[in-house]
Amino acid sequence: MSTAYCYHCGKHHPIEEMRQLVTKTGKRWRCIKSIEATKANRETRDAFGKKISEINKAESQSRARITLNVGQ
Repeated sequence: MSTAYCYHCGKHHPIEEMRQLVTKTGKRWRCIKSIEATKANRETRDAFGKKISEINKAESQSRARITLNVGQ
């Protein structure tokens, strides 16, 4: 199964769940879930964005803890 990195949510998804979009910097992959979330009302979009931010922050903190523990 082939995957691509979603620049919006920061995760790898199967290609079938992705769309390639043209941005100012070129073509980038974005998951359908994030594309659909932008079509919702502001409250739903904000909730989706906060959820993704929380997930990314937790993963970043986890990687930092692992990196710090490996060095000890």
